[in-house]
Amino acid sequence: MSANKKTVHMSAGQVVLSVLKYAVLIALAIVALIPFVWMISSSIKTSIEVFSVPMNWIPKEFHWENYSLIWERVPLATYFKNTAVLAIVVTFMQILTSSFAAYAFAKMQFKGRDMLFMCYIGTIAVPWQAYMVPQFIMMRSIGLYDTIWALVVLQSFTAFGVFLMRQFYLGIPNDLSEAARIDGLSEYGIWARIVLPLAKPAIATLCIFTFVNTWNDYMGPMIYLTTDTKKTIQVGLRRFIQAYSADYNLIMAASLCSLIPVSVVFLFLQRYFIEGIATTGMKG
Repeated sequence: MSANKKTVHMSAGQVVLSVLKYAVLIALAIVALIPFVWMISSSIKTSIEVFSVPMNWIPKEFHWENYSLIWERVPLATYFKNTAVLAIVVTFMQILTSSFAAYAFAKMQFKGRDMLFMCYIGTIAVPWQAYMVPQFIMMRSIGLYDTIWALVVLQSFTAFGVFLMRQFYLGIPNDLSEAARIDGLSEYGIWARIVLPLAKPAIATLCIFTFVNTWNDYMGPMIYLTTDTKKTIQVGLRRFIQAYSADYNLIMAASLCSLIPVSVVFLFLQRYFIEGIATTGMKG
């Protein structure tokens, strides 16, 4: 009888603990969402109503025309197109190059492999500001200045992507690769037909990180792109803010539009992303 009471008591305590955990998580989620709710509310107000006191979360009149005005004030469509092309190309290139290099570091044996990998990963610790000027001189000398291809070349290879993919590859049994080699499959075939299909969580994780970082990049396009029709959305938003610094409602509307692509990418890949975060780095 006492054992049953103890079991019931422990179960009740676990329920209370779970309720407290969920309450804390919900409270933190609400705090994190407040700025986004304020942005949405401000984007459908007039500029005067944005900072009215007391603040009205739900405006008396919805000004949906703000979302059409932002496309007329500055060429946001051009900025969106440039950023989309850059983000898609860079994401594809990073997945391709990182998966190739990671396969070599994880599944192939060659002299100095581990030392080379450690040296390559060590470049993550070097701040971008340390080699920003040499990169700029190099891009200008080969004629890529003021072109989107300068950003593509500079961002298509990352040590972080190689590390992420390699750690996941290490969890794939080597027996699969050995069996494929016995059957006569080449290393490229093993990579494409066996290893890559099993690495969907790592690919999704790298895809999200790369797409978001490229889409939100400000310094790179600011340095390498001077022609207005070649600028990206982040530089375009900065120009919009400078030109219409008093129109906070339009600024919020433009900022929300810029968040849509990255939100869509995350929503489509979140299942693989969560699985990749849970598994990558735990093997090897």
